[in-house]
Amino acid sequence: MIKVLVVDDSAVVRQILQGSLAADPDIQVVGTAPDPYVARDLIVELKPDVVTLDVEMPRMDGITFLRKLMYYYPLPVIIVSSLTSAGGELALEALAAGAVEVMRKPGAAFTVGDMAAELIAKIKTAACARVSKREPPGSNPTGARVTSLGKTTNQIVALGASTGGTVALEHVLCRMPADAPGIVIAQHMPALFTKQFADRLNRLSAVEIREAQENDSVVPGVALVAPGDRHLLLRRSGARYFVSVKDGPLVHRQRPSVDVLFRSVARTAGKNAIGVIMTGMGADGAEGLGEMRQAGAHTIAQDEASCVVFGMPKVAIELGAAEQIVSLKEIPDAILRIASATG
Repeated sequence: MIKVLVVDDSAVVRQILQGSLAADPDIQVVGTAPDPYVARDLIVELKPDVVTLDVEMPRMDGITFLRKLMYYYPLPVIIVSSLTSAGGELALEALAAGAVEVMRKPGAAFTVGDMAAELIAKIKTAACARVSKREPPGSNPTGARVTSLGKTTNQIVALGASTGGTVALEHVLCRMPADAPGIVIAQHMPALFTKQFADRLNRLSAVEIREAQENDSVVPGVALVAPGDRHLLLRRSGARYFVSVKDGPLVHRQRPSVDVLFRSVARTAGKNAIGVIMTGMGADGAEGLGEMRQAGAHTIAQDEASCVVFGMPKVAIELGAAEQIVSLKEIPDAILRIASATG
């Protein structure tokens, strides 16, 4: 009997895989785990022959866990994820981290179909594989930087604005569909005003718009506005995005600061993000937008003709931080076009 541990954050997927694999007389599903931390303990306890591993999970993503596993407790792992298309970047990343096989979940609604037979065959092959210990997590003999999960299903849109931004943001947000990517916003605005601003936009928009609170999740169809006099930062747990609302020094004499938000998005979301710098006085956000572009994000600056004050976008353009320069009218379509092309 081949002992298999199924690791996936979806209870439905765990149940489907467990039932499908149990139909084969040579396979025994010895356990299931909703995240890598539970999986770690079960691996030590149950000593499975093969692990099937999802990529997008809470607390730690599957690629990071795979790297740790292949150093501390190497065994055959099959990646089963909606993100791992054949020949895709993430599939190659998983194989480089030590996965024996990579499979793609079929479609948005998980159905088994022919996948069960294919997975069973891969498990039987993997059980015979000789797996060797890999380099310590975080190290790379090629010198390339090893990061956590490079691609996620959910994208992030980061918007930054100041003078004239309340009207500009209304134009953009009211043209976002209900399933738009998760949005984080830094608008220079005093305390107490941001909740009223968010509530007003929420009544006008198809997306849910609210003033951000500590640990709010950033998910499709939701836009979070930085509270006045507080910095807003994007964080990640595994493959899930959330925000932190922090005190701290003024940046460019501002709190919330667009630079603080954009820099956190660059570090946390990388190429999963779209950054937009809009009308406003000064230079806040220009360097942060540049960091987003360097991290692989798509970046947009509002053009001079449609700005109330062509300050922040002008500095961003001069720094080479903006990949595109578009009018306010064109910004919503530009965001959705990029999201569609990269999603």
